[in-house]
Amino acid sequence: MKYHCLIIDDEKLLADSTAEYFNLFGVTASAVYSAQEARCFFKEHTAELLLLDINLGDGSGFALCRELREQTDVPILFISARTSDDDKIAALNIGGDDYIQKPCSLGVLLAKVQAVLKRYGKGREGAYADGRLGIDIQKQRLLVEGRPVKLTMLEFKLLAYLVQNRDRVVPKQELFENVWADRFTGDGTLNVHIRKIREAIEENPNQPEYIVTFWGNGYKFEGGEK
Repeated sequence: MKYHCLIIDDEKLLADSTAEYFNLFGVTASAVYSAQEARCFFKEHTAELLLLDINLGDGSGFALCRELREQTDVPILFISARTSDDDKIAALNIGGDDYIQKPCSLGVLLAKVQAVLKRYGKGREGAYADGRLGIDIQKQRLLVEGRPVKLTMLEFKLLAYLVQNRDRVVPKQELFENVWADRFTGDGTLNVHIRKIREAIEENPNQPEYIVTFWGNGYKFEGGEK
């Protein structure tokens, strides 16, 4: 299974409550409590971001970070009650992407994780993730609030094209030629497919935030940019 976030923390109650809170807001999360459990997790699952405590019952978060960096480039956010500047510098030098001080409210932590997921998603050609919406273009997989959502092959192809060109407005004619491979496809067909996608991914399809219409021109995928 693919998660947005894996929490690695030997404080079981805190790790579990954090994962539960994240899941309530559409950030799919799981928790493990040791370095060994983290290794076992990655044999069967993946995660787009790690929240890693420095102090683990069976080792150091620093050592685990070094080990994981040989296998993955996903963001690693250290979270610790330790206040030493040396710890913060070490965390960044060994491949950590940020250092978050405990105690930290769950709301603030969720916002930080969502922001990193958003930035990371934008930088990946084959994927998008912002905490609510997850798109894996290579695997043709769509998650909305952590739940898989089915699209037709053509609907997914259209969504994928908009996501991969999300830095600009995509003209309708370009969509006809590159998604349908048919320059004679009409506006009505395109509008129906856009509507179906909005019904699948938008909180309110009548006031879309992801796929925005630019009248007289085309569409732009603006996920997470507002």
